[in-house]
Amino acid sequence: MARMNVRQMWAAKLAGRPVPAAVALPRAAAESAQASLRVRARVPFAGVVLGIDPSLRGTGLALIEFAPGRAPVLLRCQTVRVAAKHSMAAALAEIHRAVTGFLEGRPVRHVALEQTIYVQNIRTAQILGAARGAAIAAAALRDLPVFEYPPLRVKQAVVGAGRASKEQMARTVMALLGHGRTLALDEADAAGVALCHAFTWRG
Repeated sequence: MARMNVRQMWAAKLAGRPVPAAVALPRAAAESAQASLRVRARVPFAGVVLGIDPSLRGTGLALIEFAPGRAPVLLRCQTVRVAAKHSMAAALAEIHRAVTGFLEGRPVRHVALEQTIYVQNIRTAQILGAARGAAIAAAALRDLPVFEYPPLRVKQAVVGAGRASKEQMARTVMALLGHGRTLALDEADAAGVALCHAFTWRG
């Protein structure tokens, strides 16, 4: 049999073709290589996720419980509204308090936020960044893992279309949750982030 290099030997072994006996791959190594080529089985996410759609004046919050074999359950949702007459500092404090309140009394496993992808100007970016920071800090103080997802990925995971409107997102979220009342758009977006996290989770 012609001399084979390492890459050729691996390819032959994995294809079931003969490999020179003198350089046959160890069984453990071959099994490891074969295992690495298999698609990793997805384990359904289980636990409570707090989804957050950050905004200085209207942060959406949605607490959803996931369990194998049943539909996700919306435990609680809220839009944290802060009037424009209140200072930025007061708004950030309110966001922090609201997130903290959602994290208390429930065994929250993960926190998921929508990423800020595009902003019109630096001022807007600073405001959104501050709102995100207030929410993330509340989770970090409880040592909870925080995951961030771009809006396009959230829409693809939940609606199946990256350009879906907020109204489409809200309708799909309510259908997935079997929720009776109409969710506010910010709450639906927050729920969408939580659903995206659970649907795409690779634990």
